[in-house]
Amino acid sequence: MRSRTFLLLALLVAAVVFATVVLIGNDYLFFAGYVVLQFIVLATAWNILGGYCGYVNFGSAAFFALGAYTSVAIHKLFPLPIPVLIVAGGIVSGIVGFGMGYLTLRLRGAFFAIATLAMAVVLQTLIVNWDYVGGSRGAYVIRPNTVPVIDAYIQWPYIQYLFFLMLLLAVVAVTTARLIERSRLGFGFATIRDDELAAEASGVPTLRLKLIATTISGGLMGMAGAPFPYYIGYIQPTSAFGLEYAVNSIAMPMIGGTTSWIGPLVGAILLGSLQQYVTVTIGHAVNLLVVGVLLVAFVIIAPKGIVGLVQDWRRPPRGKS
Repeated sequence: MRSRTFLLLALLVAAVVFATVVLIGNDYLFFAGYVVLQFIVLATAWNILGGYCGYVNFGSAAFFALGAYTSVAIHKLFPLPIPVLIVAGGIVSGIVGFGMGYLTLRLRGAFFAIATLAMAVVLQTLIVNWDYVGGSRGAYVIRPNTVPVIDAYIQWPYIQYLFFLMLLLAVVAVTTARLIERSRLGFGFATIRDDELAAEASGVPTLRLKLIATTISGGLMGMAGAPFPYYIGYIQPTSAFGLEYAVNSIAMPMIGGTTSWIGPLVGAILLGSLQQYVTVTIGHAVNLLVVGVLLVAFVIIAPKGIVGLVQDWRRPPRGKS
């Protein structure tokens, strides 16, 4: 399937999803759906570096928070429409991702993972001591209850507006990941994941490819975080740099499968929906326990994730045609 056809199909599915949620008429579905869509973007973005290139990134929460605080900083200076803030958050996080990659991508394995975790701690310390965006006290973001769609005659509830934007962003993230996977860029990422030394010996520009991966990955994570202050209404470092963002962005691709664009999508929908159900029925504190149990189970039962498990089932046994 061509990329243009896939994009049109993805937009059609997004339109059906949005129309279905609107027809159901339950506002909670918009709040819960926003979180699931947010994790789809984060998981897909993480997989571009962690799955395609094989570099585990523990700094997902830092890029997410960077996008969120970019929105706060711009909002306090001059309020702009959220789509503009999403682009700004993506640009800032992409630049930071490029810088992080340039400084750390000469490291490999556990050393790179520790370096990304250290970067997240440094960024959180800077935000805590930056009074302009609220520092450790946090900052309130006052948003209207509705958004005018056509002049002022048709009003759109704000949570529906945020859900719609995150739905479009999820389409962009998934389409980008699929386009990368099927391009020469994706083949270059695969050579790095399989054997980086052999790729370098064969003339593959590994450092340049890894810098592209960190930039795209960081930019998408920042775009996912940009609407967060408007969704929650109040942001503080402990919520923006929350452990759940770092853990979920890793667990969801690993549960779904890291070698294909569909893996993070499946993992995010499955795990995100389950977490929302657990939040309502038991409590938010159990979410990370659910993630841990599922992650351990899938590492034992399906190391390649759900997508890899399905592919193994569909593959005929050796010796049979």
